[in-house]
Amino acid sequence: MPDLEQQLTAALGAVGDGSSDFDLNPDVALPADRKLRPAGVLVAVSTYQEAPQVILTKRSSALKHHPGQIAFAGGKQDAADATVADAALREAWEEIGLPRELPRILGSLPQHETVTGFQVTPVVALIDRPFEIRPEAGEVAEVFSVPLSHLLDPGNYQVQSRRWRGVRRHYFAVPYGPYYIWGATARMLRGLAERMQR
Repeated sequence: MPDLEQQLTAALGAVGDGSSDFDLNPDVALPADRKLRPAGVLVAVSTYQEAPQVILTKRSSALKHHPGQIAFAGGKQDAADATVADAALREAWEEIGLPRELPRILGSLPQHETVTGFQVTPVVALIDRPFEIRPEAGEVAEVFSVPLSHLLDPGNYQVQSRRWRGVRRHYFAVPYGPYYIWGATARMLRGLAERMQR
């Protein structure tokens, strides 16, 4: 997949601002002294099928935070993680059984600030060969893939809204089949789509 690798690498190298859960809600006043916790997620693009796919997870409905939502494998940076990329690789191993040495990291998208107080770095990597998917019991309900072409098409993204803490908030969504991909995951994917269109 030399062409895809070149396109992704060029897109990741482009200068640009980060994103946030508040992009579509300019009325939200964020405190200047807020403390954000570093986190890393793995935007894993598998290239061993007929067409490239992005690996995503559906979180367990039993979880306290974001139950049933679609997410990248990843999580907060622990003291043992040298970088946010290390955090993303560790979490991908723990959550879906992706061996740490398998992803070939191409770079990162700009950081994304979440409403839950994380500064998330989306780490983009290619997965060149199959691996045994092992969803982490109690945390990951399902591991599935979405064609990269679907996620790179800006026409597949929608702006939707719902009430949150008594206020209407807008967010991006990029549905695929039975999967409702929205919020931070959709916003980061849209950022990738935007960069690939340049």
